[in-house]
Amino acid sequence: MYHVTLRGTPYEAGRQLGAALAKAGKFILDGVPFPTTEERRAFAGACVPIYRRHFPALLEEVRGLADSQGCPVEELEAVLLSMYAMPPACRCSSFALANGRATLLGRNSDFLPELEEENANVLYLDGGGRPRLTGNTTAFLELEDGVNRHGLAVGLTSVAPERIRPGFNAGLLLRYLLETCRTTEEAVQAVRALPIASAQTLTLVDAGGAAAVVECTAERVEILWPRPDRPWVCAANRFHSPQLIRPRGASEEDWFAEERYRTLLETLEKEGEGMDSAAARDLLAGRFGFLCQYDRSAGMDTVWSVVYDLREETIWRAEGNPSRCEFREDTRFFDS
Repeated sequence: MYHVTLRGTPYEAGRQLGAALAKAGKFILDGVPFPTTEERRAFAGACVPIYRRHFPALLEEVRGLADSQGCPVEELEAVLLSMYAMPPACRCSSFALANGRATLLGRNSDFLPELEEENANVLYLDGGGRPRLTGNTTAFLELEDGVNRHGLAVGLTSVAPERIRPGFNAGLLLRYLLETCRTTEEAVQAVRALPIASAQTLTLVDAGGAAAVVECTAERVEILWPRPDRPWVCAANRFHSPQLIRPRGASEEDWFAEERYRTLLETLEKEGEGMDSAAARDLLAGRFGFLCQYDRSAGMDTVWSVVYDLREETIWRAEGNPSRCEFREDTRFFDS
């Protein structure tokens, strides 16, 4: 995992990221793990007007990235705007809780181990040099988990879509929420209002302790809230709301999503009311059941793990599989 700090206008931030990648010998279009087909180009082209309306800063950032990478902006858009709606996608696990003792978001990012050197931790600064959001990603300008200066933390898991349409994909939807929302309720309302391209869950918790899982597709948005006696929510790569659930058995295709979900569910039922950040890290490291114990030789692994502790204002991240890699505290965001 590489680390990058970006500041200035969206265009300047994109240029900084592209230049940092180029200096390290990384050129995005050389390492895309899928063909950039005409279908992807057409889909991305249909998404551009939606981002121009709702998130124009993102398109400026893509333009800066393309300029510093020396590539056509349309080719980068074809890659970045079609992700998650078209395979491959991340296979991840996430949970949030606010139990009076701790307010936490935890997430394992499960993805292709051959691409793990491309994974990034990104810190965005405002014009005064103060952190405004930070997060982790397999996909450059997109974010797959993160927290903003208002104390809103979000983590995604992708779900195989049955239908797609032009709109926000999972990584850019999460990025938009961190850029524009202060609370879980604001984020829920934002998701309801935006056109969505892909299928995913978004696990949210804010500094006030409001948590939720948003299950959303190109056609429907459903919200799963915690109950007073169950102050937590969790998600993997399948839907669990009655309106969206798709009954299926265990499957290696979605990297044992239901087994991972049952580990989260059963552990939180037993430990959730007293869980703290250390126990959350143990959960993500697989010490309560299957969550990250993949056969790496089969081309699957947990490539990072993170706990955002909003009560203590700390971030703990394992830059690799947490059953093998130590969690280390990242002090750059909350302590700045």
